[in-house]
Amino acid sequence: MTAVEEKPARLISGPGMLLVWLYGVMVVGAVSRSVYQIATEFDRAPLAYSLSAVAGVVYGFITYSLVRGGETARRAALWCCAAELAGVLTVGTWTLIEPSAFPDATVWSDYGMGYIFIPVLLPLSAIYWLRKSRQQP
Repeated sequence: MTAVEEKPARLISGPGMLLVWLYGVMVVGAVSRSVYQIATEFDRAPLAYSLSAVAGVVYGFITYSLVRGGETARRAALWCCAAELAGVLTVGTWTLIEPSAFPDATVWSDYGMGYIFIPVLLPLSAIYWLRKSRQQP
């Protein structure tokens, strides 16, 4: 008796492909910016540059999970998107309340205003898509 392997449910069909593309762009933007800033001027704003690096890693993990597909990857991406949204809201509020804590902007400063608010809209869209794409038992 042979077991039939099920393919993981695809998360990159339809709107999921747009999410992968947008997250991919954010990975490149956040990682390249933070690597440059950490390498050349880390002492100027270590918190801001470190948070941008963390954002890049989070974006990378979500991109990987969306491409990987399957229920486990969907759940991991969902949790990561929720953490990302919490980070954007926390850092965005922090930058408005205490701007002196951030001598330079992060990806999530002012709720992602420097990135056309994509950092706050992207996790909301992804959470909606990931919840909608859940496999029905």
